Amino acid sequence: MTDSLSQPEVVDNIPKSITEDKLDQRTVEAYLLSLPNVVRNYPFGQAVAVYKSDDKMFALIAETSDPLRLSLRCDPQLAVILRDTYETIMPGYQLNKKNWNTIILTGQIEWAEIQGFIRHAYMLVTDKTGTIIESDD
Repeated sequence: MTDSLSQPEVVDNIPKSITEDKLDQRTVEAYLLSLPNVVRNYPFGQAVAVYKSDDKMFALIAETSDPLRLSLRCDPQLAVILRDTYETIMPGYQLNKKNWNTIILTGQIEWAEIQGFIRHAYMLVTDKTGTIIESDD
């Protein structure tokens, strides 16, 4: 018999229930801020958190959206493939549609895959040492 008050199973320090359902802002933000040289600011007002490395945006979170919307910089060819593959990935909301995707975090895409998309966005604005490289917004 299992205890109904037992702790949820944890995968990569994230409760399994989060990986099977909508992701919350704290989980996504913690991961974004764990990357080297990443800072958060609010240049567009308090509703949109912007994540940068060396003054180059690579991620935005629409903090008041439900489900959460995460916009990520993306290679233009990959961006199209992802939009065709997932119904919850669309061209960047109020961003350059060529270089940005917005992901509606409904639970359709697993957390591990979202983390990979975040790392991809981060690497587009940095090299392996965290140094800025040029790219179009």
